[in-house]
Amino acid sequence: MLTTSNKFQPIEQITLTAIPTEQAAFYLNRRPQTLRIWAMKENGLIRPIRINGRLAWPVKEIKKVLGIECQ
Repeated sequence: MLTTSNKFQPIEQITLTAIPTEQAAFYLNRRPQTLRIWAMKENGLIRPIRINGRLAWPVKEIKKVLGIECQ
């Protein structure tokens, strides 16, 4: 069984343009529900992309918030 710290690869290795809420919350050290509230109120650090009714969080924006340079 994977522990929380082993569940997701390091953010620097992510090549996708957007990731699901649970994964974004892990990298931002927030609860998934916090990100859902950000999406609903449109007042959070990052705005998600809505894909077929689901939230996807831009990796580029997450890296910017974390102070990681994008290539």
